[in-house]
This record gives sequence, C-alpha cells and structure tokens, in this order.
Amino acid sequence: MASLDFEQEKAIFNKYYESNHKQFIAAKDAYLGMIRTLIRQSDVGEVTKIEGRVKDKEECIKKFQRKYQSKLEADEQPYEIKDFISDLVGIRVVCLYEDEVPAVSALLQRHYRILNVTDKTSAVESTEDSFGYKGLHMDLALDPQAPCLTKNLPPMEISFEVQIRSLIQDAWSRLDHKIKYKKSIPVDLKRRINVLSALFELADREFKEIRNATSDLMQQATDTQISEPADGVPELPGQAVSPGSKTVNAFNFLPIAGHFFRDFSFEDQKVDDFVQDILEQDSTFQKADLHRCLNENLKVVRQYSDHVIAENPNRTFSAYSLIRYCLYLYDQEKFERILSRRNSERFSQWLKAHRSAQAVTSAEGTS
Repeated sequence: MASLDFEQEKAIFNKYYESNHKQFIAAKDAYLGMIRTLIRQSDVGEVTKIEGRVKDKEECIKKFQRKYQSKLEADEQPYEIKDFISDLVGIRVVCLYEDEVPAVSALLQRHYRILNVTDKTSAVESTEDSFGYKGLHMDLALDPQAPCLTKNLPPMEISFEVQIRSLIQDAWSRLDHKIKYKKSIPVDLKRRINVLSALFELADREFKEIRNATSDLMQQATDTQISEPADGVPELPGQAVSPGSKTVNAFNFLPIAGHFFRDFSFEDQKVDDFVQDILEQDSTFQKADLHRCLNENLKVVRQYSDHVIAENPNRTFSAYSLIRYCLYLYDQEKFERILSRRNSERFSQWLKAHRSAQAVTSAEGTS
C-alpha cells in the first residue's frame, strides 16, 4: 500500500529488491539476448558494444530521493519507490558513429512498447552550454505483439532502460562522471571542461564525415568498371591509360586488382598496407601503371607460379604475391625490393630459361 512514509517505503523497496534480485539479473540477460539478436539481424550500422546491468539497490533509492521524493511529498501524493525506478534493468548500446544512434532507436521502437524517450543530445545542443552528456535514453517494456518475442522471455514483466550512444559519447560520459561537483566548480575549470566537451563533439562529427568521404571514394572506385579496348590494355571508361592518371591508392586498387583476381577476397587492412608498400618503392606509381603491369605480366607470372607449385606442391601464391612478381617484372629497378632477394634471384633464373625456350620455339616456327 503506497504511503508518504519514506522509511517505510524504503524498507518495502529493499525487501522487493532483495527477493527479486535473481529475477532482475535474468531479465537483464534476456533483454540483452533479444536486443543483440535484433541488432545482429538488422542493418543499423556498426554497433561496437551491447552491455547490461542491474542498478544497485542504494543507487535506486538515491535516485528516487534526488528526483522524486520532495515533489511527491510536497503534493502529498503517496508513492511506492519501485514505481519510479525505470532503469532498474539497464542496457547500453554503443554505436561507432553518432548518426547510427537514431537507427538503433527506430529498430527498438518497432519491437518494444515505448514508455519514455529522453534525447539528451538535443537537450545539450539546444543550449549555449556544451557542458553535458550526450546520448539517447529510452524506457521500454515488452510488447505482446512484437515479432522479437522468443521463448527466452524474462522471468518477470519489468520495464528497462536502453541508453544508446556513439563511441565518442560513451567515452565522454565515462570521463564526465568522474568530474565531481560539476555545478560548483570555478568558472575557469568549467570553461576548460566545455572546451574538452566541444573537442569530443567535433571528433564525433569528423569521424562521421571521414567515414562518409571514405565510403564515397569506395563507391566511386566500385562504380568504375574496367573495359578492354582494342589494344588489350584495360582502362577506365572515359579515361585513357596514361602517365597522367591518378596515383594508385587503396580505393582505386580494389577494382583493378578485383578485375584480374575475381575469386580472391581482398581485405581492407591488407590492401592499405600493400598499397603503401608499392608507394614506398615508387611514390608516383599510377593506377594506369597497375593496369598495364598486370595486363602485360600476369600471364608470365602465373606460368612461373605453376612451375614452382609443380616442383613444390606445398607452395602457394596469393594474389598479393602474384602482383609483387608482376611489379618486379614491370620495373625491376624501381621494384627491386618488392621481392625478397632469394625470390627475385629464382624468378630471374626462371625468366632467363623461359625466354630462351621461347626464343627457340619461335626460331623453330619460322624455319
């Protein structure tokens, strides 16, 4: 029975919390599993972390005292503490970028009953004072009609809070909570904190912009298809292969290499490292040079790899290895160090024998 006796209601809440604590943990685990499954099966961007917790009993009481007790007692409105703790079970979803937060929010709103939404990002951005935590808080409950319901339902019907943040917002929040007496600190310290907050906000925005710019470059490279002109040298539509073409980079490397190695999966990090290796040998190496290099030399290099594998079946040649040999063959002076000394010597010996055999075959064909 609700009352205005805080000590009585505190004792009732303590008993409620202790008798149901195991169920709170089970509910947290169930919600975690459901939300992880939803996000894994959706396309909401890159979520870096999903974690949960059951709020400490004393923290629940302190929150009630801080936010609700005075007003309720002033209005002479009886209460039960548990009715005012919407975040007893809490889930935190950390996205890589800030513009993925609304996507996660929309996903959860389609599968749960919305009790309350607090957009702390909008609240902070609507003021001149940048000193504050950013993120989206949602109080949710199970929706009996939601498609996300599974057999692994929580053992008791309890609402829960979801905090959705970007990675930068999460970092700021963790640091922000370490600052004590934020409302009472001197002006100079508050100004320094505001500057730091602005830097975090700028970092969040810049990471997003860099991601967008990178995606645009990747899309431009993907949209550029390699064609085969009459002379057999692959070139990009509307762009002749010439020394003035763009310097090779990780973005234009992929469609070129992918054209010659259709069954090979090029990993982003390895591509980046490999292109840097090329540019360390020749900083002016053009994507047109890469076209020509592979077009002119890959056939011979494949013959060499077949020869080596025939003698040593355990030996393998990845696409990167084949490209290295093509580069060496394309310009041995510039790409002298693209192969190890042992590999370059073996390859040179084979080339000499291969070319001699070709010369003999050619002479016999004309005699």
